[in-house]
Order: sequence, then structure tokens, then C-alpha cells
Amino acid sequence: MTHELTASRLASASSNATASGGWWRDAVIYQVYVRSFADSDGDGIGDLRGVREHLPHLARLGVDAVWLTPFYLSPQADGGYDVADYRTVDPLFGDLSDADDLIRAAHALGLRVIVDVVPNHTSEEHAWFRAALAGEPGARDRYHFRPGRGAAGELPPNDWESVFGGPAWSRTPDGAWYLHLFAPEQPDLNWENPEVAEEFSAVLRFWLDLGVDGFRVDVAHGMVKAPGMPDIGRGAQATLIGTEPLPFFDQDGVHEIHRSWRRLLDSYEVPRIGVAEAWAPTSERLALYVRPDELHQAFNFRFLECPWDTLALRTVIDESLAATASVGAPTTWVLSNHDVVRHRTRYGSLARARAAALLMLALPGSAYVYQGEELGLPEVTDLPDAARRDPAYRRGRREPDVRAAAAGAGAAPGAASEAAGQEGLRDGCRVPIPWSGQEPPYDFGPAGSWLPQPAGWGGLSVAAQTGDPHSTLELYRAALELRHALPGLGAPEAGADASGGATGMQWLPAPEGVLLFTRPGFVCTLNTRPSAVELPAPGRPVLSSAPVETDGRTVRLPPDSCTWWSL
Repeated sequence: MTHELTASRLASASSNATASGGWWRDAVIYQVYVRSFADSDGDGIGDLRGVREHLPHLARLGVDAVWLTPFYLSPQADGGYDVADYRTVDPLFGDLSDADDLIRAAHALGLRVIVDVVPNHTSEEHAWFRAALAGEPGARDRYHFRPGRGAAGELPPNDWESVFGGPAWSRTPDGAWYLHLFAPEQPDLNWENPEVAEEFSAVLRFWLDLGVDGFRVDVAHGMVKAPGMPDIGRGAQATLIGTEPLPFFDQDGVHEIHRSWRRLLDSYEVPRIGVAEAWAPTSERLALYVRPDELHQAFNFRFLECPWDTLALRTVIDESLAATASVGAPTTWVLSNHDVVRHRTRYGSLARARAAALLMLALPGSAYVYQGEELGLPEVTDLPDAARRDPAYRRGRREPDVRAAAAGAGAAPGAASEAAGQEGLRDGCRVPIPWSGQEPPYDFGPAGSWLPQPAGWGGLSVAAQTGDPHSTLELYRAALELRHALPGLGAPEAGADASGGATGMQWLPAPEGVLLFTRPGFVCTLNTRPSAVELPAPGRPVLSSAPVETDGRTVRLPPDSCTWWSL
């Protein structure tokens, strides 16, 4: 059996109700990396009009919301995460009317819209930073300017390293140093200055009034630095992110910022949400970001980083559910994004990628899908050096003794070790996606694409996979339809716990290399072994990532596969 044996398409399916009623608790949210989604004007760069024109694909896929990466005015030193004006659309992507049209069109299709906000740093081209460099009174107080160490101030103020490699400090012509935890073109804001908080409250209101349904908060763990900015005392600091306490990330002071934003979000009659892109050393620390008076969701990067191993997977699932249940929040699950090697390449095969997707969508809580994963796209590992745009690549090449992180603002530090993914850099997961045709640019736009697309992607396009019952696209469509239809899937009630409780999820005994759990009226089996496994059939198969053989009493689970069963 493959996924064509799922129940016939339902004429209408409503999202599972939850005790709290929050739509985000079980939402499947689709990440659009705007410049790589669809190009409407022929400049080779995706834009807002291109997104709007392809929204029917997302509605048919069955997702609940769309998350848009930054489209604000930016010099594009880090793919738009260096913002020069938070209220202006960059001409690369359109204008404010295009953003308004996109939001309205999405809502008309029943899709909510989440946009990125980048509060840890601005662009060096932001009016505030230009004023700081020009010496305007008080302007430098909005950033972290410090005198240098050494006899003549020639050394950085401390030993902090940029996530992109090299020192986290750059010197201005007048001898002062400014902090940038990412690229030098991204100076860190000083959130102890009340002007910063006031400005971002106004920015959030600007976009909320335009109709967006929430924000993904970039580097939500980074806005507050430890008092005195103490030395760390060791190098390769990017490798410590999310594993050890650091004086520039996950400081307790960030939570008051998020509380103030929650009050702002709750002031709107229609529910709006905040999603933390946060790295914390433990699941318990991460759960602090989603306490009832803070943000609604936080990305669960521990699941993304988990190896293809049942013990590791079960441990991460249990710990994640327990941590978020302790504060009454839903857990989130994500396999890929614009900062890490695509999970098909990370796991080593399309079979594992398909199985992992079904596992993710069967778990209690909310799930994130990165554009192209529904097509089974692999990482592009052979981009020519001249085509690469990732600032981590450029800094890593200049400073080979410093490990370049595999991700930008808020990216996954563990991905830097992925040899399969362009030495751990990010361009390979950002290649524009294929829509139709047998040759590049695969209907991405009227001309070429800003990153070269591989030959041979024609068979992976949306058009090629639509209607093919064996395709990855139809697998995702079937899974999302069932997720909406089956009452046992979706979100747990507030206050759930990992032992079952209100999640309705229970682990059952299974052979080595197999995971087996139940939810109300539903069973999920995952076989991570390289060989088939036989066990008693737990129910009626409704969806599988690979053909399964069953006589109704026993089932033969294929290697590297996941199957959904109804009871």
C-alpha cells in the first residue's frame, strides 16, 4: 500500500478543535523563502506577487498558514535579515500594495500570514546606524558601541565571535567598536534603550494593522546581553549555541520583551501570534519562551537535529512534549528551513525524508513545512563558488581558522558539520523551487534564477508530481487532509504531558528500530531499520510513505518507512 490508498478526498475538512481554541496549536505552517519561491517580473528573484500567484498551491496542499521571510528594504547582505526600513517593501520584492494584496488573497483562501520581524539587529544602512556613524547625539546609544582594549584601543572589547565567523566586533573610523553577532553589516541593537522597544512596538502595530496574523521573531533569544559583556574564554563559539549558556544569547531579560509583545498581540480582537526562533541549552529553557504570558510557539530545533535513530527520536519527542506541557503550550516540529541542510540530504535518502514527514505530522502540536520539502527536494551540493551568496561562506573563506556557522540569524549551529551540504553553508537549501517544465528555471519565473537550479529537477516539479499517487507531493497532500479529518491528530489540550495525558499519545512496545504510538483512533508506526519488520497489524492502514504488505492480521513494514493506521 502507498498513499493512494488513503480515504477519498473529503469535500470539506475543518481543523481539529482544541480545548484552548487557538488555531496555532495544531497549525501546519508553510515557510516561504520569498526570493526562491516564484518570480513574477523576470529579474530572477522571487517576489511578493509571485507568492500571491502561487497561493492556490498552498491552499491545495492543505496548510493553515504561510510564513514569509523578510521582504523589507534591505541591502541584502544576509538575504534580507539586514533590515534598513521595517515599514517599506524592498523593490526587489514589490511594494506595500503587493504585500497588502498578498495578505488579502491569502485570507480569501483561508490561509493566515505570518511575517518575519528582525529585532536583534538592523542593517548598517538603517537610518539609526547611519546617524550613529555620523556622530549624532544619542544615536550610538541605540546600538552597542564600546571602546576597544589594548594600549590604543586596537583590540575588540571582548572575545565574542560572530555566528558567521571572526570577531563579533568591527571598528569605526573614529576608533570605536560596535557589536554584530552576525555580519558586520548587521549591528546589534541595544534593547536597554527605551527608544528601541518603542520603535518595534510601532513596527509590529504597522503590520498588524495591515492584516498580518503574527510574527516569527528572528533571534528571539538574542536581544539582551549579559551585564558587562564578559569574555567567554574559548573559541568556536557558534558550536556552543543551543548547547551551553552564552552571555550573548538566552538571557533572562529577553522574556520581558516577549511579555510586552504578547500584551500587544492580545490587544487585537482577532487572535495574532508570536513565534520564537530561539536557541536554548535545554528544552526547559526553551519552554520559557512560550509561557502563557509570552509567545505562542517556539521552534523545536532539537527535533530538527535529531539523528535517524528511534531512541534519540523518542527521547526528543518525550522531552519536547513534557517541556511545553509544563507551561501549557503546544510543541512545534520542523525538519527543514532556509538555514539548514534539507532533511532529504541530511537523512541520506528520500525514503527517510518521506517517513520523517509522516512522523512529524502525526505528533501532537504544530508543524512547519519548508518550501520544496513537499516535493522531496534534496540539498544542492554542487553550486559553483561564484554563485554562492551566504555571508557565512564569505567570512569563512577569509578566516579559515574560524568555523562558519551553517545558519544566519537564528540558524542551526549543528548544521555546520554537515559535509553533504556545501560545507555546512546555506545556499544549497535556498535554490529556487521547480514549478513545471523539464529545464531550468522550471517556471520559477520568465527568466533565470538568482541561484542556479540543477538539471534533472523537472521530475520533482509541482506539475510533474501532481496526480501521481506515488509522488512526495501527493503524500504531503494526503497527510495534511487526513490530519485535518482525523480527530485524534493535531494539538493536545493545554496542560498535556508526555506520558499520554491530554495529548492522547501513548508509546507501545515495538521491536528494536521501530517506534509505535497511539493517539485517539489512530496509530503511527515508524521503521528506521534498513530491512523490513513484521509485526501484528495495529489497525487499518490509511497512509504510508512506502508500500506495506498486510493481510489484516500482520503487517510487513518496509525499511525506512512510516505508516498511519486508523482504529
